[in-house]
Amino acid sequence: MSPQKKTKRAKQTKQPKSIGSTKSLSSFVKSICDIMRRSNCASALQYVPELTWILFLRILDAQEERDRKAAAAVGSSFTPALVSPYRWQDWAAPFKDHPDHPKTQEGQPFGWKRQELFARGDGKLFDFINGELLAHLHGLDIDKRTGLPNPAASRKQRIIGRIMTAVERVRVDSETNLRDILDKVHEISIDHIEDQHFFTLSQVYEDLLLKMGEKNSDGGQFFTPREVIRAMVHTIDPQLGETVYDPCCGTGGFLAIAYEHIARKQGNAPASTDIDALKHDTFFGREKENLVFPIALANLVLHGIDQPNLWHGNTLTKRTTYGALFESAPPTFKVILTNPPFGGKEGKDAQKNFAFETGSTQTLFVQNILSELAREGRCGIVLDEGLLFRTNETAFVETKRKLVDECELWAIISLPGGVFSQAGAGVKTNLLFFTKGKTTGKIWYYDLTHVKVGKKTPVTLAHFGFGKNGEILGDSLLPASLTAPWKEDANNQGKPFPSFARMLAKRGTVKGESPYSWTIDFAARRAQARKEMQPHLDEAERIKASVITLKEELKGLKKDKEGNGKIAALESRIREHEKAARDAQSKADDIDAACFDLKAVNPNAIVKTDDRTPAMIIENIEEQGKIVNKALERLKLLLEEPK
Repeated sequence: MSPQKKTKRAKQTKQPKSIGSTKSLSSFVKSICDIMRRSNCASALQYVPELTWILFLRILDAQEERDRKAAAAVGSSFTPALVSPYRWQDWAAPFKDHPDHPKTQEGQPFGWKRQELFARGDGKLFDFINGELLAHLHGLDIDKRTGLPNPAASRKQRIIGRIMTAVERVRVDSETNLRDILDKVHEISIDHIEDQHFFTLSQVYEDLLLKMGEKNSDGGQFFTPREVIRAMVHTIDPQLGETVYDPCCGTGGFLAIAYEHIARKQGNAPASTDIDALKHDTFFGREKENLVFPIALANLVLHGIDQPNLWHGNTLTKRTTYGALFESAPPTFKVILTNPPFGGKEGKDAQKNFAFETGSTQTLFVQNILSELAREGRCGIVLDEGLLFRTNETAFVETKRKLVDECELWAIISLPGGVFSQAGAGVKTNLLFFTKGKTTGKIWYYDLTHVKVGKKTPVTLAHFGFGKNGEILGDSLLPASLTAPWKEDANNQGKPFPSFARMLAKRGTVKGESPYSWTIDFAARRAQARKEMQPHLDEAERIKASVITLKEELKGLKKDKEGNGKIAALESRIREHEKAARDAQSKADDIDAACFDLKAVNPNAIVKTDDRTPAMIIENIEEQGKIVNKALERLKLLLEEPK
């Protein structure tokens, strides 16, 4: 193809156009993913990271251009994070040889570098990105001489460097496809990330992250269903001025949705100081996975958080991969929202950092959270069923003991099975909510297990009884899968459905009780356990005292050199007594441990039982058999009729 033809094709590039609703933007982004799927990025695990960095650089460029113009309007100076030719407007934006085509600050038309590379021939755009652009972006936050964070790098440059660190080369297999992708991404306007009410672009990006979770058999470790997160955020209700933290933030879903929640509450004209604090000093997180960390940063930036304070490393081992963005983090946080990895197993390098050593990842994370939650701070956490009911391992029991001793565990939601099936995890889960600084007295439970969910019928915010802004939904807006059993009972006619959102404010009172909610007097349970333990403890102490006496007697026998037979007999008695003491202590410990089985068992659940006698069941089977035989006889007659 001649250079003239190439130039002609470049001139025909479509100009940016407005993309309105979430639905239209979602379709638009899907069309970009379709190009990627035919371009060596067949799986979501490949095209989501690829689209992430491209989309991020597009939005970054638009943000910088907006901020430059705003500074110029008031006569202020502006220092960009990226300079020519590494800005999107230089190498990625479509070029058009027209007087009205946008120009850079230096007077060059948008896309000038891309056009220059295009004119040089096929492959030059790839060469520039892989050989020059990525190297420059990688080096923004790292001093090449020392390999350490560059002290001269701005905060934004560090974020750019971290987001780009996982990008080694362009995955798209042809420049034609890459140019098509760049053209489409350029059409996405910065307006799509500034609507504090709808967060159009961020919602679409969340859908992409969900697809990545679906394609990963262990997707639940870094992707929590967003409707579950929204329910947790509405329940905890973080406020402006509170720090929000996730010690295993995955793709940043909890932090992003907490930002939406707080920003929405500020209305259409928030104070500039409030917005600045919200975007820079509010959200903190840690993430271990190399693939996920840059995606989390990009996700938060796309949501509007200009300064995500994220730490890259292993939260449990305390081993840091990159910590420069976390330097301003406080020692404790007012709000913690998190979903620790299910079923993980940790080694001794992690276990040694905690009082109650165990290989269980979630158990260690609970201990970690208790140390990082500020006094009067609130936590919402997803935990698997096993951690709640297991009492056969000391670390599980002692971790839960520490939780209820140091915090008020005020609510547990038992989720339906299958909630995490979209993210590749089939584990049964619960949501726990607690506040630090007060011992647990009563625990209020809410049961959602009657709702049938799966990949095609996921749990929604309405299943919790919340609207998108946290309002309590009326019955007409609640899902039928939630309310059907309630409506089938004639006694409930005319009564409002006791949804979680509706009952939450009434928890711990008589009005907070329903067929789906109940309260456990945990303090009374522990008091009763201590009462039942005491006889066994007394027995253990009595036997231990007798062992001391027997051992003194044994010393005397050995000193007097009595016969070996007497000594052996006494040693045998001592062993028997010691075993009896251990058995008595074990019985007391078992009673104590049983207190910490926190599994939700709904005492109000209607259990349908078959109360027929065996004879009645046999009679029913015989009757059904007769019906089947009659049907077969009729069928035979039909087949025998002449045609």
